[in-house]
Amino acid sequence: MTDADVAIEVVAAGADVVRRSYGRDLARTAKGGGDFATSADIEAEAAMLAVLASKRPADGILAEESGSHAGSDGGSRVWLIDPLCGTLNYAARMPIVAVNAAVRDGDRLLAAAVADPFSGETFWTDGRASRVRVDGRDSPLAPTAASRLVDLNPRPAVPERPRLPGGGAGRGPAPRGRVQAAGDGAPRDSVHFAAGIAICEAAGCVVTDLFGDPPGGGPTGLLTAADSETHATLGMTRAVGSPS
Repeated sequence: MTDADVAIEVVAAGADVVRRSYGRDLARTAKGGGDFATSADIEAEAAMLAVLASKRPADGILAEESGSHAGSDGGSRVWLIDPLCGTLNYAARMPIVAVNAAVRDGDRLLAAAVADPFSGETFWTDGRASRVRVDGRDSPLAPTAASRLVDLNPRPAVPERPRLPGGGAGRGPAPRGRVQAAGDGAPRDSVHFAAGIAICEAAGCVVTDLFGDPPGGGPTGLLTAADSETHATLGMTRAVGSPS
């Protein structure tokens, strides 16, 4: 069984719990800073961990709710899993969530999958190409700039506020293309972002921090563009007067 096959099975197990628990009154566990987990998060993670215990017992795991789990061989392979990315949406009964799994060896992301429990879509990569699976059928992912959509969410983790060409900042229409941005520290080490990064990169997207550097070097956010032209046209730069 390949790593991609395992990633797909892992997110399917989590998505099944998330889907079945949706709309119920769920117990909440406070995590600090206003963050919390629901019983669906915890049960979905347990289902995902059970798959990994069966299919990849030698690998380490970093899980959103239960933290680090050592693998049986103490090697460098680690699975990053998030059983319910979008807990606040879910608790408010908004079906806009994802279930994430990625495996890395050192700094290299090997395979990943992201499931939408409600649409039935599973986005996945084997590290060479990316596909979306619906009703058991896979279709290649082909990024396009045609949507002209931009969504910027730098957050306080970004040390300098990014500016768009012409001095604007924040959210607005793009010169061209589809871009997603976020700012939660080192994204390749994050259970929230690692799977998405792996899928985007294998699909051919351009993934950098908000200043155009490789992601993961520090709290400088994340910028994913459909293509290099979109990325260059957006032209994210440091704020005027900030260090270069």
